[in-house]
Amino acid sequence: MSTHTLDVAVIGGGFAGIGTAIRLKQSGIHDFAIFERGAAIGGTWRDNTYPGAACDIPSRLYSYSFAPNPDWSRTYSGSNEILGYIEAMATEFRLGPHLRFGHNVTGIVFDEQAGVWQITIEGHAEPILARTVVLASGPLANASLPDIRGIETYQGHKIHSARWDHDYDFTGKRVAVVGTGASAVQIIPELVGKAASVKVFQRTPGWVLPRVDRQTNGLTKELYRRVPAAEQLARRAWFYGHESVALGVVWNTPLTRVVELVGKAQLRRQVKDPWLRRQLTPDFRAGCKRLLMTDDYYPALQRDNCKLITWPIARISEHGIRTAEGIEHQADCIVFATGFDVSKTGTPIPVAGRDGRILADEWARGAYAFKSVAVSGYPNLYFTFGPNSGPGHNSALVYMEAQIDYLVGAIGVILDRDLRMLDVRQDRQDLYNAAIQRKLSATTWNSGCRSWYLTEDGFNATMYPGFATQYVHQLRAVDLDDYLVVEQTADQRRQRVAPVS
Repeated sequence: MSTHTLDVAVIGGGFAGIGTAIRLKQSGIHDFAIFERGAAIGGTWRDNTYPGAACDIPSRLYSYSFAPNPDWSRTYSGSNEILGYIEAMATEFRLGPHLRFGHNVTGIVFDEQAGVWQITIEGHAEPILARTVVLASGPLANASLPDIRGIETYQGHKIHSARWDHDYDFTGKRVAVVGTGASAVQIIPELVGKAASVKVFQRTPGWVLPRVDRQTNGLTKELYRRVPAAEQLARRAWFYGHESVALGVVWNTPLTRVVELVGKAQLRRQVKDPWLRRQLTPDFRAGCKRLLMTDDYYPALQRDNCKLITWPIARISEHGIRTAEGIEHQADCIVFATGFDVSKTGTPIPVAGRDGRILADEWARGAYAFKSVAVSGYPNLYFTFGPNSGPGHNSALVYMEAQIDYLVGAIGVILDRDLRMLDVRQDRQDLYNAAIQRKLSATTWNSGCRSWYLTEDGFNATMYPGFATQYVHQLRAVDLDDYLVVEQTADQRRQRVAPVS
């Protein structure tokens, strides 16, 4: 029996996968499937349901321009509302028939002779075939427990922020929180309001800026529903406001001092104890690590049942956490707000390209791509939120939307011209990445602090060193001069299985 070859396989049913599917349909491409390992769409917003979970980018900007939502309830929406937005998009654009839940992709291999990708699915005997693949699994898909000695010996309850246990009752419990990053500063105020005691284990303090979060009134929602241009104007205002922040957080400029003054003013206003202020004062430039947007974190740390611990963790014991000075902090539950396994090196799934090339081997010292979207030697394969596409100042959805439109354009070229391969030229990729790394050397991210943006040896495979407008501009159109274009042979055209209706 002949096996149908999909035009497009989309791996991942989060923001990126759903956005890609919508743009494929809008461009007239309908022979695609979305492979999602979970039982529902939503990605990181399906998985991150911890108390206080919310976005630190305004909702008006943390959404797709091609799928506006006039009904955001507040400036910074919570995870439930964001997940609802993703689900509403899937419903509105009728993506149900394209979704394949419980399909955990375990590897993809390129068949150079046929010009198709073979996609292996856990529990499936035969691979699925696709002419093109979009790897939309996202950088925040795999929860990461820290490499701390003794973690397996702990006899209490362990919870990761991205795998929250809603059945666990924190009332009257002694809780330890490991981490003080973006998730932790949202979780800690919620835990302090419930637990008997909360101890927060800080490795390095971050820059904390105020977050002015207001409810959206009914008149504003009605205006946006009736006059879409008004919502577009509001989105553009938020965009350019955030774009200006790049001058203070992407590069070390006089405006960086302004950002730091705002952070120090927030610290002085909310923390009265001089010693605690000193413990919470960063020793690196604003922007070197992710900025934290919260008005609740500092007050929570000063509640009677909360204590900040700044001694390094030596090990985790059977009953708690032992710090370097020899004190054991006993805890009924340890919450790990320690982030994700971001693919700065290696790949989220095994990928084999032309001539048996293995992408994980090539990315072993740091990931790279051409314009974050494609990699030479791996034709007809595209990434969302790929290497060096991270923003430090603006909405990730702005970057992602530009990537999606670019890759949909490239897929359109492959299908319209019936190509066997569209493969990035190695020389174009090398020139692009040399320029990226040269520009990164002048950014705050590469200024000396340790962060999840960098590999262990300091290679920055994560961030884009420029404005969002620059990133979007470079992805405006697919230039075939950047690619090796390989046509199908007459025999290959005859052998192709016709699409199933």
